[in-house]
Amino acid sequence: MISRLPRWVESGAFILALIAGFINSIGLLGFQHQAISHLSGTATQFGTGLITASFSSSLHLLFILISFVIGSVISGYYLKGGSLKLGRRYSGLLYLEGLLLLMSIFYLSKDGVAGHYFASAACGLQNALATTYSGAVIRTTHMTGIFTDIGIMIGAKLRGEAFDKRKLLLFMLIITGFISGGVLGAYFFDLFYFQALYIPVFICIFLALSYSIYSLKMNR
Repeated sequence: MISRLPRWVESGAFILALIAGFINSIGLLGFQHQAISHLSGTATQFGTGLITASFSSSLHLLFILISFVIGSVISGYYLKGGSLKLGRRYSGLLYLEGLLLLMSIFYLSKDGVAGHYFASAACGLQNALATTYSGAVIRTTHMTGIFTDIGIMIGAKLRGEAFDKRKLLLFMLIITGFISGGVLGAYFFDLFYFQALYIPVFICIFLALSYSIYSLKMNR
């Protein structure tokens, strides 16, 4: 049950959502105005582009989709199961996400399209860190499922079922984190362009270090 989870879960989910919102805002502002933290729009663009766009544009979108899946594959390989469990390799994957974002900065600074692929892989990796909380699958890189689950919870409450307030709090923190990341991403993109991605890199490193320290303390 979600009530038994440690309180740092909410903080971690908020920060991960903030990272995703930050990256996505830069994607919308600078990656040919494409969302980067989720693939619904990209998949639609790819589908319509097969008819309306050039082969190179469609190929570029396909590589973004594949890159996201590759990032998810990496997380899937290192994490067994979807449920939260202390001691798993979350810190190593967060360091890797930071590295992928550094590679994205390197290529984007040189106008290289490979930067898009590294950013997409970073988001895919983070999205696959999703954990099952009390029957709900939490994704921190897009909000569709979060809003859907809130609607389901409200509908169940109207039907007379118990209302999980902590789950709602978690969902609201994720939404707030994602929107806050979008605001910060837009602000810093205006100041630093693609160099603004150094901010989520540092946040990934900070989160990884915090998790490592917490794990060591709890395992003593």
